[in-house]
Amino acid sequence: MLGDRIRKLRKQKKLTLEALAGLGLTKGMLSLIENNKAQPSMESLAYIAEGLGVEVTDLLEEVSTLELREVLEKAEKLYNEKKEKATDKYKQLLTLLEPYIKNLPQGYEAARLLDIYSRSLYEEKRFGWEELSNQAATMYDKMNVTANRAQIAIFRSMVKFIEHDYSNALEILLSERTEIESNHVYIDPMTQVDLDYTEAILYFAVGEYETASHVMENALIFSKKHRIFYRTDDLYRIGAGQAMMFRDKEKRELYLRKLKQYGEFAEDTLSILVHNLLIAMTLIAENKEYARALEILDQYLGNPQEEEVVEWLYRMEKGKAFYGLGKFTEAIHEFEKVETPTTTHHPFDLSLFYVRYSYKALCHFKLGEMENALQSAELAVKKFENIPYLPFKEFAIETYNAILAKINPVQN
Repeated sequence: MLGDRIRKLRKQKKLTLEALAGLGLTKGMLSLIENNKAQPSMESLAYIAEGLGVEVTDLLEEVSTLELREVLEKAEKLYNEKKEKATDKYKQLLTLLEPYIKNLPQGYEAARLLDIYSRSLYEEKRFGWEELSNQAATMYDKMNVTANRAQIAIFRSMVKFIEHDYSNALEILLSERTEIESNHVYIDPMTQVDLDYTEAILYFAVGEYETASHVMENALIFSKKHRIFYRTDDLYRIGAGQAMMFRDKEKRELYLRKLKQYGEFAEDTLSILVHNLLIAMTLIAENKEYARALEILDQYLGNPQEEEVVEWLYRMEKGKAFYGLGKFTEAIHEFEKVETPTTTHHPFDLSLFYVRYSYKALCHFKLGEMENALQSAELAVKKFENIPYLPFKEFAIETYNAILAKINPVQN
């Protein structure tokens, strides 16, 4: 009710009835208005709005812009909290926003609240998130808020991505990007880089490596031209990882050098750790310098500085180094410490973890543990079933066939 909104705003502003009434109204009349026992004229309403420091429309709307801004500020703060600090943040967001969702006016605040609410519904596995996401996208389009609209496109594609439906993820992104570029006159450089980065990783995910490389390299050129560096480390990691996977020595050295330079310049620990990890991988896979690789790996594992995902990747390589040195029991011990992270979804990243089953199979085989060897080899092939062609996938299949041939020579 109008009176309730006036009273609420007055109390938020810490104004008494006398102070707000001033010379333009009596205290008694203002009290009647606040208690919904009298309707103010437009002249009185304008006077009250001025005293409260809001627009008349804010008083007439069921939810004022001022109130929405306050709610949005709380929502943004909670939404950006790390999950470790606020494990139930999406439930909290639903509770906070639910009273407002059905009565939202037009405007940026309303669109953003719909956006956050829809994402929270998705995270809590509740129905209806897509419809609200569409509403938010339409509102962003009307207001020409390109950055937010693009983030919705990326979010929708990532929904399919984490289901490992890579083809649909790419299709959604390309379709929505075309729509955005048709309807929005200007796309700011940061949003352009975000779209390019997402497009590159999705092309890599579906196995269109040439197109992916082209998009990635153009994104790096564009980033440099516009002096936008916040995605540079991600792009370098993709480039270095791809070059490492396909043993493109020239590109690998280029991106490793750039990754190291970026890490040192920006004091970015993750970039330096990935650089060192890829160096160790090269020493193991190509140079067969296992002892030297172990020095790099143990230097980090003695004092892990990042989340478990990085530690597991280092342990993976330590296991491979032990295998190369003929220390098969020690290698199995390292591989068994590794888990495939629930937050890992890209085929490149998954393959780095899945290949451990092939190496375990080889270790068991060398130790004469044939049943365990075959089980691990079969598991590796199964894990790679939905992964596009990658050298590690080929390695898993070859390992399985080789072990099977040794165990059952007559059948092969």
